[in-house]
Amino acid sequence: MTGRATPRLPSQGGELGTAAPFYPRLGDLARDTAKGGQIGVVVALPGVGGGTYHLSPPGGGDKWTAPADGTTLRPVPAQVTHITLIQRDALYDPRAQQGALRVSVHYEDGGTAESLLVLTPDQVELYASQFERIIAQREQAKEAAA
Repeated sequence: MTGRATPRLPSQGGELGTAAPFYPRLGDLARDTAKGGQIGVVVALPGVGGGTYHLSPPGGGDKWTAPADGTTLRPVPAQVTHITLIQRDALYDPRAQQGALRVSVHYEDGGTAESLLVLTPDQVELYASQFERIIAQREQAKEAAA
């Protein structure tokens, strides 16, 4: 999936917006807003054997078409697989009364992104007690293995 601009379709124009237009490529997953958000694999592009995008459900089924300007198609983001803490000091914002931990978000396509895990004081207390239990269970497991 990509948000790259291409001169391929002049009808897509150069409108200004907050996000780059989505121009799916062959094999990309796309969500079609005209089909109630149905997700399909792009199997044919406009101008290559037709004037529309051709999509097929990922698991098979009835194929459909989408307009050549791609206005009804949206990218399907990779799913998050897990989040890990980045080993840096926790931050506390006294004005917002929130704590924050830097995290790395891992996606199924292998990509990662840094973000913040923001916690209220109540959440910090809750997770502190849960971490104490995890540490105690780890110590018990070490003693049992020895």
